[in-house]
Amino acid sequence: MPSAYNSALTAAATERTMNNPLLALDGLPEFAAIRAEHVEPAVTAIVARHRDALAALVARSEPTFASLIEPFEDANHALARVWNSVQHLNSVLNGEEFRAAYNKCRVQLADYHAQVGQNEVLYRACERIREREAALLNEAQLKLLDNLLRDFRLAGVALPPEKKQRFRELMQELARAQSKFDENVLDATQAWTRHLKDEAGLAGMPAGAIARAAAAASDRGLDGWLVTLDEPNYIAVMSHARDVALRREFYEAWTTRASDLGPSAGRFDNSALMEQILALRHETAVLLGFTSYAELSLATKMAVNPSEVLGFLRNLAARYRPAAIEEFGELERYAGQALEAWDVAFYAEQLRSERHSMSQEALRPYFPLPRVLDGMFEVAGRLYGLSIQPREGVSTWHPQVRYYAIMDRSGREVAGFYLDPCAREGKRGGAWMDDCINRKGYAGAMITPVAQLVCNFTPPAGDTPPLLTHSDVVTLFHEFGHGLHFMLTRVDYPSIAGISGVPWDAVELPSQFMEQYAWEPGVLPLISAHVDTGEPLPAEMLERLIGSRVFHAGLAAVRQLEFSLFDFRLHSEYEPARGGRVMELLQAVRREVAVVRFPDFNRFAHAFMHIFSGGYAAGYYSYKWAEVLAADAFAAFEDTGVFDATVALRFLDSILSRGGSRDVMEAFIEFRGRRPDITPLLRKDGVAA
Repeated sequence: MPSAYNSALTAAATERTMNNPLLALDGLPEFAAIRAEHVEPAVTAIVARHRDALAALVARSEPTFASLIEPFEDANHALARVWNSVQHLNSVLNGEEFRAAYNKCRVQLADYHAQVGQNEVLYRACERIREREAALLNEAQLKLLDNLLRDFRLAGVALPPEKKQRFRELMQELARAQSKFDENVLDATQAWTRHLKDEAGLAGMPAGAIARAAAAASDRGLDGWLVTLDEPNYIAVMSHARDVALRREFYEAWTTRASDLGPSAGRFDNSALMEQILALRHETAVLLGFTSYAELSLATKMAVNPSEVLGFLRNLAARYRPAAIEEFGELERYAGQALEAWDVAFYAEQLRSERHSMSQEALRPYFPLPRVLDGMFEVAGRLYGLSIQPREGVSTWHPQVRYYAIMDRSGREVAGFYLDPCAREGKRGGAWMDDCINRKGYAGAMITPVAQLVCNFTPPAGDTPPLLTHSDVVTLFHEFGHGLHFMLTRVDYPSIAGISGVPWDAVELPSQFMEQYAWEPGVLPLISAHVDTGEPLPAEMLERLIGSRVFHAGLAAVRQLEFSLFDFRLHSEYEPARGGRVMELLQAVRREVAVVRFPDFNRFAHAFMHIFSGGYAAGYYSYKWAEVLAADAFAAFEDTGVFDATVALRFLDSILSRGGSRDVMEAFIEFRGRRPDITPLLRKDGVAA
């Protein structure tokens, strides 16, 4: 039977749904109808309903899992559904009005979540349920309760009143600072362009990038070419432009975004915000009894303590750095000169092309997005028995967005996802997967999960579909892996379904696992066909592509290790009296692990959204940590065949479908039969064990 909360929610929603599409909680969101003016009323209304529901729940004298926890999950699910849509639209359609509404509500929600986390009556009720019903609950229900109790403690439920209030203030201040950090990066990126009147200045650039630049100039009433600073253009310039002055100009503009230096020096400067964010995080950690924010961060992760993380990263650095030094030395010998940071990608692409007769741009015609999607969906079908089909008539936020339904072997629809593939103005850079609607299935009801997959590929030209580099293909497989983890969950409680409740240093396992298929000889023919002729990727090109897989693997690894060590040291060594020491620590980490020489004006950290405004603070190491898990998991398939049905079913049952319902290490051991081994990762990257 539906819970009392759902009945009340339905009645209340009926009044307001006609005027506010964000409060229409049945079916898929009406994205095309959502406007900035809907945001604050909807968030205010759903928070009020959540507060009323919570008050009614804690007033019950003898709470049980069914009478308290399940209705609480209902309330959180409804709140998350509204906020997920708001948060998503702010990332993909950022404009002044929507941004203002989002920022205001983000602070409101941060405060409200802190209030809920400090609700002692609710906390004590959860404790009583855990004590009384432990023998009656299943593994997932016990994990849900244990997570709840942990999260109450991490929200300061045991603090005295004045410290509880300070915790709430810290959450609000952090929400404001992190929103502003994001805005500054986006605004700085969009504020800079390079107008060229002579096409010779674009020599070496891919034809598609040149055509985009011509269209951008025309759209603004300019002659010639206008190259913007979005990620596809930046990569194209750095990898292909023969004009070293143009490369340097783009490099400086990109690496000084939102900083005190560069073409927009001081205009969108994140320097003070970085200090503020680090100080607020450290104060929060100390308030909760931790010595650093890094310790607080690890309270919800697989890694046990900061020493384990630092040891893990430095062990990898010791293995990869010699290879990186050798690769960089070879690259400088090939170039015949000492290389500046803005030269590295250009000469690396030249060397890759010469050594493997392979360039990313030459591959584009063979990877049109529709073909890649068809092949990727076939891979999912072979592995997990899925059928994935586009659905027309679904409300979306942009004409480029498509919706896909996922069916199981019986033809039953089990999930769906939106795909927003290409870069555009007002859209945050990078690639990500977000939850739109999480799975919920108990008390006679079932809501299937819906994901949002977002990339920033080069937009289509005319009637030609988006053409991807193989690097783009790997990115798409990565995000689809996150999506499968989210959508194939069999856990019925939203707070531990999909990626919810999964330790952050394990959440990249399914995504990095899925990446491996983009390199498989048996998969590449499925995802490639010439956009004009339909001819398959020639056998010699396929062989050369596979042969290029370990090209500069050492350099790529030490770059990730640089990011990871910088992030972790920033959050583990913070001292209020000394401040963040952002540039000092960055330089120290670069001296320890980096191979490429960076100019003094490089301000990479000022646009490092993953750690300053995203979810990876003191957790960027998760990429390498999970890469070990993913490579080892994929090795199980290599032993028997990459489409082995038995192994795929075991991976689905042990990893993908479990969400956060059980300990990740236990789940991995169940799948692999042992603890993780680093050897498959080193083997994949061509690095000696």
